[in-house]
Formats: sequence, C-alpha cells, structure tokens
Amino acid sequence: MTTGHRITIERGSEHVRVVRDGRVLAESTRPLLLRETGLPVRYYLPPEDVRTDLLTPSDTHSYCPFKGTASYWSLPEAPDLVWYYPDPKPDVAEIRDHLCFYDVEIVAE
Repeated sequence: MTTGHRITIERGSEHVRVVRDGRVLAESTRPLLLRETGLPVRYYLPPEDVRTDLLTPSDTHSYCPFKGTASYWSLPEAPDLVWYYPDPKPDVAEIRDHLCFYDVEIVAE
C-alpha cells in the first residue's frame, strides 16, 4: 500500500440497517467495518443480510488502487446505490462479495 494510506477491516457487532423510501434494503448485526485513510467508516454487509431481490445488477464498475474493481447494484430510482468487490485485492480479501451502501443507520439496542 502507498505510504500514508491505510485500510483496516474488523468484524463489527453494530446493528446496521439500510432503509430507502420506507423499504428495508439490508439489516445486519455482523458488518465488516472498513476504515480507510481520509474516508468515513464503511459498513460491508454479508450478502445474506441484503435484499438483493430488490436490487438489479448495474453495468457500472469503478477501480480503487487499494481494493480493486467494484461492481454495483441499483434500484430503479437509485442507480449504483450499492457496491461490492467480487475479486478484491489480497490485503482486503475479507470484503469479497460483501455489499456496501453510502448511507446506513446504526440501530441503538
């Protein structure tokens, strides 16, 4: 990794929920927390905890020199709402196929 740039991944126990227009798109108590220099904490959720039946695969891809090539899922009214790394770089292999949303809600227990 580039000097000064750091990524750490840890298993979280936060109760994370993603709601859009009144629909729960994801809910998990086993997120992976990815911390990356200069960016907010991102919650990567196991695919079993995401309503992929409501999402449509997108043709969009983006590249991160630290994580690899991301693929996206969309809602009809929200293109590229969710991203994931089907084949991440070895340093972040743990996030493989976990889905990440821009906005999540942490549920107070």
